Amino acid sequence: MKLTVASSPHIRGNFRTNRIMLDVVIALLPALAVGMWMLGIRALLVTLVCIVSAVAAEWLYNVITKTRNTIADCSAIVTGLLLAMTLPHTVPYWQAVVGSVFAIIIVKALCGGLGQNIFNPALAARAFLMLIWPVGPTRYTALGVDGVTAATPLHHMVMPALPEESLLDMFLGRCPGSIGELSALALLLGGAYLVIRKVISIRIPAAYLGSVAILTLVFHKTGSPVEWMLYSLLSGGVMLGSIFMATDYATSPATAMGQILYGIGCGILTVIFRYFGIFPEGVTYAILLMNALVWVIDRCTAPRRFGAKKGGAEK
Repeated sequence: MKLTVASSPHIRGNFRTNRIMLDVVIALLPALAVGMWMLGIRALLVTLVCIVSAVAAEWLYNVITKTRNTIADCSAIVTGLLLAMTLPHTVPYWQAVVGSVFAIIIVKALCGGLGQNIFNPALAARAFLMLIWPVGPTRYTALGVDGVTAATPLHHMVMPALPEESLLDMFLGRCPGSIGELSALALLLGGAYLVIRKVISIRIPAAYLGSVAILTLVFHKTGSPVEWMLYSLLSGGVMLGSIFMATDYATSPATAMGQILYGIGCGILTVIFRYFGIFPEGVTYAILLMNALVWVIDRCTAPRRFGAKKGGAEK
């Protein structure tokens, strides 16, 4: 009898990387559609620039390093799409290209490729753009008015004051913001699709949104506590970040308890950064910081191996 020795995992499912990535793209389509409807054709052009740049960067890296072509796994498409979702439609095209190349080459490829990166590539690229060119990724215009700078709901909340838009407008996406963060309804529909398809678990989004809700309810700044909490959840990138960014397989914990702790940590840091940071938004840096702590969370929440004694060596 011949035995074959192979590395884990030994049990394989029907999930494939390109299928998972395609599901993420499908889940993002409602948010992209709302962004295009509200912001115009330039939202689509920025998105296409990010996607094409990300795919081209991955192909070029494979050619230069003479490694296996990984374009077919569609991860570069998702990275470019997610980056575009975090950017305003007014961002210069060349900045979108730089951000996409940075995400693929620096954050992903040089860290070992898909599944080996420590930080979420799209969020790391956004943080890089904000650090080097802070105006481009944070300049928003009024809906239907080209070239006129407008304050987002989060800018009003920093004052502190409640946004001019109603909660219904915020829920549907009738407010200034990045391409993919306008409509909470569209993002929730995409998140429901991913949960139904078993691409993501509800644990991280629920823990993230729940911690933001509790903190903003208890420590509200103005208006009624409930109203402040709802505006906090619907404003900025909390929905986009909790559903599509924080749930990234490579940069989130593997254990169930770890995912809950990770989501809670993201929510707490988001509120801290929003309340005390120099930028109105805190989602980007909250998730990136928790990305860096994933290895600690996994180690502390790892289940005890069968037969191992707690606090002692195996016998």
